[in-house]
Amino acid sequence: MTLPIIAADPKLDLVLERQIDVPVELVWRAWTTPEHLRHWFAPKPWEITSCDIDLRPGGALNFTMRSPDGQEFPNSQCYLEIVPNQRLVTTDTLLAGYRPSANPFFTAVIDLTPKGTGTLYRATAIHGSEAGRKQHEEMGFHDGWGTVLGQMVDYIKAGRV
Repeated sequence: MTLPIIAADPKLDLVLERQIDVPVELVWRAWTTPEHLRHWFAPKPWEITSCDIDLRPGGALNFTMRSPDGQEFPNSQCYLEIVPNQRLVTTDTLLAGYRPSANPFFTAVIDLTPKGTGTLYRATAIHGSEAGRKQHEEMGFHDGWGTVLGQMVDYIKAGRV
């Protein structure tokens, strides 16, 4: 089954798309296993100090990022859609159990498409306003998400997944 591509609105959304040379199944495992996610999901020298995944619609993705100076930033997201080896959709607009969040920012769509022995990887960050999109872009969306994608590929190639 081929899923429809999320139509990105350039005024509201940010997209990172790359062909990577690791199989879809390993990318999926890296995204959906806490022990794997915590090793690559923060751009170095940042780190993930804790990670819990309840992989089901309405379940939670909770993780804490630690800055190089030791500040911790907890993150809570709700899974909206899970299609194994194809798509993950999370949002910080909702918490686990579809409970509304006090600080909504964006919804993330990770699409994975097999391409030979590799993967076409597409991450879309959907925002509710142009200001939110601009803020995310200024925070370094492309560099940050590109960096962690490279870290994930290196992690997989090192045989850790």
